[in-house]
Amino acid sequence: MLKIKNLHASVDNKSILKGINLEVKAGEVHAIMGPNGSGKSTLASVIAGKEEYEVTKGEILLDSENIDELAPEERAHKGIFMSFQYPVEIPGVSVTNFIKTAINENRKAKGLGDMPANEMLKLIREKADLLEIDRKFLSRSLNEGFSGGEKKRNEIFQMAMLDPKLAILDETDSGLDIDALRIVANGVNKLKSENNAVIIITHYQRLLDYIVPDFVHVLHNGKIVKSGTKELAHELEAKGYDWIKEEVKA
Repeated sequence: MLKIKNLHASVDNKSILKGINLEVKAGEVHAIMGPNGSGKSTLASVIAGKEEYEVTKGEILLDSENIDELAPEERAHKGIFMSFQYPVEIPGVSVTNFIKTAINENRKAKGLGDMPANEMLKLIREKADLLEIDRKFLSRSLNEGFSGGEKKRNEIFQMAMLDPKLAILDETDSGLDIDALRIVANGVNKLKSENNAVIIITHYQRLLDYIVPDFVHVLHNGKIVKSGTKELAHELEAKGYDWIKEEVKA
């Protein structure tokens, strides 16, 4: 599904990614871990197409199509979804109206008309129930006054509604207490299927207790320096990242 080949990227003329190679297949969950400043969030942003990042070398393929030149919204239309670490508040726009607009823009890009209102309402109710979201929540302004857990749950609700091929969760566990973490992880697990894939960007192993990855990759100084199974995450939790740095030096 996603294939990244020798990816180099920079921001403000500063080199961040220095040769990333990664392949993510449908049905898989990949966790990207690493210390602060290793390039984790940059990798997520580059895949999503954020314009402040410049790809200087390499390529990103989605279903064998090179998407390097596509704008973020074009990548979204092709099935890439990114859950932000710090979701933006949009006063005056309800959760429901925001998601209706997003879905209909996706349909428009595929040459389809707007989703019929009754069909949209049925889908909203179905996904809200799946994620145990109170219907009153859906009429609130997007992220305005939301707790950290509510913001993250709303991101997963958007993911459920948009049904992306590739979901990138950028430090979704940041600032969540244990209950909120379980709710968010439960939502992600319900949405996983053999037709989609998930990339989880995280500092900590705790999220991976709830969303079990097929592969764990350690990013250090802009490169993937170690890959393994979920056991690698447990090793990182026990030893920290210093031993990885020592391995790289050796």
